[in-house]
Amino acid sequence: MRERQGLEEGIAAVKGLTQALEDNIGLIELGEEEGDESVVAEAEAAIRSMRGEAKARQIETLLSGEADANDSYLEIHAGAGGTESQDWASMLLRMYTRWAERRHFKVEVLEVHDGEEAGIKSATLLIKGHNAYGWLKTESGVHRLVRISPYDSNARRHTSFASVWVYPVIDDTIEIDVSESDVRIDTYRSSGSGGQHVNTTDSAVRITHLATGIAVACQAERSQHKNKAKAWEMLRSRLYEEELKKREAVANATEASKSDIGWGHQIRSYVLQPYQLVKDLRTGVESTSPSSVLDGDLDDFMEASLSQRIEGGAGEVVVDID
Repeated sequence: MRERQGLEEGIAAVKGLTQALEDNIGLIELGEEEGDESVVAEAEAAIRSMRGEAKARQIETLLSGEADANDSYLEIHAGAGGTESQDWASMLLRMYTRWAERRHFKVEVLEVHDGEEAGIKSATLLIKGHNAYGWLKTESGVHRLVRISPYDSNARRHTSFASVWVYPVIDDTIEIDVSESDVRIDTYRSSGSGGQHVNTTDSAVRITHLATGIAVACQAERSQHKNKAKAWEMLRSRLYEEELKKREAVANATEASKSDIGWGHQIRSYVLQPYQLVKDLRTGVESTSPSSVLDGDLDDFMEASLSQRIEGGAGEVVVDID
């Protein structure tokens, strides 16, 4: 049913673009016949505005991986730097939440560890929507922020790092066999804002896969049983993502393992001072509006990364609908 829904949406989108293009071409011909330049200009502007949607739809046709259509987990971890990096991690949390909302995806916060003074140490999101993993998978890596620190009384410029790791929610069509003897299960009290929100039972669950060292945690539910079930789902998804990375590493002869959260490993830089620029270091795509990017406007970066990753090209996919 999910595959059928995705196909129906894709077909409807193509039909809608085709009809809109034909309608506007007709308006241009009518405007030229009647000498009405305003009608011609309006129709031409409408056709130009269709480029973005056509480009996004073309990218979506390239999302053919076996898990690309699935929901996605997204983890954020603050790097070294204390409050600065923890605040940066919370900014990334908001950025991806806003991006998901723009696409009408559903976002669930599974786990959050707050910082001592501000921001977060780590967070795990579950993002539900068609092709959620396909779109987000190129966001894994280290993100670097340069700004005047709001926590520095001398108003000095600081550089902060945070990592983002993305892995798919696996469904019944993908089998991952993990036994309880392969893992260590720990329970602890969920963190919160204090007061009446303090959890008095050990409902939070952390599962560590002994062979790989992969650890997942969930504290979203009040029930330890529900948190444990969700943590098992997350662990299987993480192990599946590790297998995908191994396959990709063999195919591309590149190193796919996680790197340090620091200099030399970042995939994107967000510079707020002394100038305004967001630059993807893999594709060269830039934006001079960091505020828009931090508010979830990530499609240009994702599209370029997907086109480079899937097609092996240098970046942007060009769609000509003239």
